[in-house]
Amino acid sequence: MSTSMATTPTTARAMAPARPPAPRQCCRYLVLPSTGHRRSIAAWSAKKKNPWLDPFDDGPDEEFDYQGMFSGGKQEEDPRPPEDPANPYGFLRFPQGYNPELDSLASKVRGDVRRACCVVSGGVYENVLFFPVVQMLKDRYPGVLVDVVASARGKQVYEMCKNVRYANVYDPDDDWPEPTEYTHMLGVLKNRYYDLIVSTRLAGLGHALFLFMSSARDKVGYVYPNVNSVGAGLFLDEMFKPPTNNLSDGGYHMYKDMLEWIGRPAKDVPQQPTPPLRVSISKKLRAYVEDKYSRAGVEKGKYVVIHGIASDSVANMKSRGDDDCLLPLEHWAQIAKEISSGDKGLKPLFVIPHEKHRDEIEEEVGEDANILFITTPGQLTCLINDSAGVVATNTSAVQLANARDKACVALFSSAEKAKLFLPYVEDKSSCTVISSATGKLIDIDINAVKNTVKDFEPAPSFALA
Repeated sequence: MSTSMATTPTTARAMAPARPPAPRQCCRYLVLPSTGHRRSIAAWSAKKKNPWLDPFDDGPDEEFDYQGMFSGGKQEEDPRPPEDPANPYGFLRFPQGYNPELDSLASKVRGDVRRACCVVSGGVYENVLFFPVVQMLKDRYPGVLVDVVASARGKQVYEMCKNVRYANVYDPDDDWPEPTEYTHMLGVLKNRYYDLIVSTRLAGLGHALFLFMSSARDKVGYVYPNVNSVGAGLFLDEMFKPPTNNLSDGGYHMYKDMLEWIGRPAKDVPQQPTPPLRVSISKKLRAYVEDKYSRAGVEKGKYVVIHGIASDSVANMKSRGDDDCLLPLEHWAQIAKEISSGDKGLKPLFVIPHEKHRDEIEEEVGEDANILFITTPGQLTCLINDSAGVVATNTSAVQLANARDKACVALFSSAEKAKLFLPYVEDKSSCTVISSATGKLIDIDINAVKNTVKDFEPAPSFALA
């Protein structure tokens, strides 16, 4: 009987109707941003959500303001303690990462980036097209310090980029690096305390783990568009999938997804516009190249650069997304003859990636041909900057000539390739594109090229009093 008396209240309590939960009031008094701006941020987050980090995450809550408690706008540059005029050494300058008392909690929660690292895959062409990404980082995060990790060929490009602090040599495309190089680079990345690390190499589990072990706060990179990307998202905060296994197939806009993510809108910060490709050259390098081409027999502003001779050298500066982008020497000889036959006093200047081509050019064109051996993109840019124009195939010379606003004749194997690598050509009157009708560069209309190079004019020279 005691058992039945004990169970009676429990049964009655269990059968009582449950009270409905009280409505949540936590978000009623928050100051919400404008509806359109909030929806744009939410739509961006839902579009780029990484399913590997949290499979139960359905995206952001549109009714909640995640950033209302912090000030909006772009970050400010690092504060600097005042110097003591009585002390000849000024103040004690702590290394980056060792003065946390100068950084606020709101800066960390907002996601401010003080130090960023870019791991860039590819050679000269791919690193030249990465310049807008570096400029976007500087525009989006004022005061950020940008470092680059690239191959030995790619590192040479950054002598033309004033926005890069350090450029380290490490080939991210090497699937089996030396253990000493691998661990050394990990130590370098960890000791610099990066807030953001971005990578353009298609990552699988191994490369994603390399980025994760760098101890950067935010890890961002491209992943394989197939099964090879399995598990990579576990170690990345944001990932992008290209349409093919070759990122260079995207042409000039090969880093479009990364540019959109870096310039994404935030609180009181609109979508950042994509900056154009620009390169800078130093006075010392310009003087060195001027002496170099003077010894080759040409004068400033009175020569036309010829670049894109068929060669198996690693210094040909071609793109990984265009295999048919080098022209045989026989075609270049006809173009050079047309340039030198004019009455404007212009001379063709052959740029060769290897000394073995010097004898071939002298045999085909003549012993009086002007030839210059150049392998670095910085020297090539200085050479283009002092020239009257450029005739080149789809190599780095085309992008560098347009970055310096020099007259250029670009030769492509097809019109589709031209639109892919030079989408801005319609806005540039100084660049002329000639495409092959058969889809093969060797079948390009040489007569059309000859008629176009007649428009080159000697560059004006200014005499300083």
